[in-house]
Amino acid sequence: MPVCEVCFHHCQLKEGGRGVCGARICRDGVIVPENYGKITSLALDPIEKKPLARFYPGSYILSAGSYGCNLHCPFCQNYEIARREEMLRSDASLRGISLYRDISPEEMAGIAAAYQKRGNIGIAFTYNEPLISYEYILDTARLVHQNGMKCVLVTNGTASLDVLEKLVPYIDAMNIDLKGFTDHYYSDVLHGDRQMTMDFIREAVKHCHVELTTLIVPRENDSLEEIDQLASWVASLADVYGGKNGSDIPLHISRFFPRYRMTDRGPTSVRLIYQLAEIARRHLTYVYTGNC
Repeated sequence: MPVCEVCFHHCQLKEGGRGVCGARICRDGVIVPENYGKITSLALDPIEKKPLARFYPGSYILSAGSYGCNLHCPFCQNYEIARREEMLRSDASLRGISLYRDISPEEMAGIAAAYQKRGNIGIAFTYNEPLISYEYILDTARLVHQNGMKCVLVTNGTASLDVLEKLVPYIDAMNIDLKGFTDHYYSDVLHGDRQMTMDFIREAVKHCHVELTTLIVPRENDSLEEIDQLASWVASLADVYGGKNGSDIPLHISRFFPRYRMTDRGPTSVRLIYQLAEIARRHLTYVYTGNC
């Protein structure tokens, strides 16, 4: 059976089978993104909402998302689209309403260009996990660049370096989730792979502007020691950061709110977020607090 090589799951798919992400499918013996061009969310957002604090601040960017994700975060803010099964169970599907719109790369690039007069600088692929349909990103980003506009990825960084290598010539900035700094949290809570994400980040910072985001979840990744280790590792990327200082890589520390399947605890303490940010600033120049 064909094996999907996008991420560490290496899903072996029989004909018609879908991967863990719910979006890659085996058709005629080839694994392809079933969600190619199927857009569930489209909005013109401030660039700071991605969040990107040091990439064209004050501008806007057209944000586009599809469905599916190769992690299973129990606190997912966009679970209705990130989890394909949740999307199919939604009230909208029961009413027979289309849950996505097919938008070709050419049409998407045209929409982005049309919004330039509203301050739009390009396209951000976001909302669900964009890398599971990297083929659509590649086809669209080429056209966006031809129009002299920017391309941004908002991603969990759970993808192979082969996927990254295909995309980096056309990506100008990324916000990558570094969700925690223990293998237990990544493997047992998120069903992810910390090393794959770290390898992805280490390579990405060589090629484009990168900012990182860590959501602080009570009783999971909220210790002072963990954020100290995480920030120290980010600062250590100086050796690969395009000749720059690794401590200049921006880190966003964000507050958790109960959501989806994790409603057994309250929001992260604002005081703790500020305390963790101060610890991160021992290693990093640009540390931002979110959702406070």
